Amino acid sequence: MQSGRRTYRRSVTDDDLPTVQLLRWNGPWPDDDPDANFKAEVADYCRLDPLLTLQGMSDNLGIPVGALARYVLARWATAGSGGLLELGPTMVHRLWEPVARAEAAGTDEVRLAAYAELRGLLSWLMVPLDDPSVYDCGGDRPSVE
Repeated sequence: MQSGRRTYRRSVTDDDLPTVQLLRWNGPWPDDDPDANFKAEVADYCRLDPLLTLQGMSDNLGIPVGALARYVLARWATAGSGGLLELGPTMVHRLWEPVARAEAAGTDEVRLAAYAELRGLLSWLMVPLDDPSVYDCGGDRPSVE
């Protein structure tokens, strides 16, 4: 350490990197599944081949496909925490959609469904507050000298 400055070192080898198989999935799930909306969205996106886009980006930017995939996954996976820190327009609209649908329908049944959907969205934001260890990388952190 030099006059209050920190040096960070991290060593990553190919042995440290996980392998993920990109699977197509379309269910099934029961009609009363509380996660049916998310599962339907997963099934919709599973029809696409994200590697076509990532390969194009890789070719144009000179960044390996695996690094781009890691970036996309990490950015998506941390979006909830970012929304917790700063509710930007995207998150506000996302949270407002079930409310707007419920108010347009005007029935208690649809309002209860909107509550359940909002509860699901907000529960994802609560995870790191309820259990900060979810971001523990098992010692895979930079060392501080």
